[in-house]
Amino acid sequence: MKKSDAVKRAERVKILLMDVDGVLTDGKIYFLPDDHNGKTVELKCFHALDGIGLRMLRRFGIITGVISGLESTGTEKRARMLRMKYVYMGFLSKLTPMEEILASAGFEPADAAYIGDDWTDIPVLRRVGLACAPKNALPEVKNIAHFVTTREGGNGAAREVCDFILKSQGKWKEVMELIESSRWEPLPGEEINVVKRSALQG
Repeated sequence: MKKSDAVKRAERVKILLMDVDGVLTDGKIYFLPDDHNGKTVELKCFHALDGIGLRMLRRFGIITGVISGLESTGTEKRARMLRMKYVYMGFLSKLTPMEEILASAGFEPADAAYIGDDWTDIPVLRRVGLACAPKNALPEVKNIAHFVTTREGGNGAAREVCDFILKSQGKWKEVMELIESSRWEPLPGEEINVVKRSALQG
């Protein structure tokens, strides 16, 4: 894939959707004992670099969201922090959620970018305008991606995609001016769409 083609695809992006485990995290899931109730606590680790990039996309009007195979309170909290509009959890089959999100937003598949790292992401990656994969994605995923990051998932891969989209859309000068101004204004309030289901249902 020529970089010029990826840039043309990125120029049209109005919404960025992504997987969570292996994209916004390194894919590891930690379960710690909770001695108070005899259950376990799930821990995920998100990278601050990705947070700034996703905030900047929202600042320039690009909608963001996640489609994850696992349900997680940590994922939902992180999404709310970054004013993501769509949070779909418990979906191993991700094509239907993607189609529902695009219909809700009034976008075409060509208006969307998606970041995925595993086989379950392939159907969505084949449909969207800009298919992205982190450095550590499975070979089958990277083979169909228009843009592969130099960073691994959970270590700034999503940030690299955010920066690529903003640069492709000619926003980089404005981004730098915003940074120099030190005006990190609150992101616009927006109702978040959270949809949960059992991943065993597909």
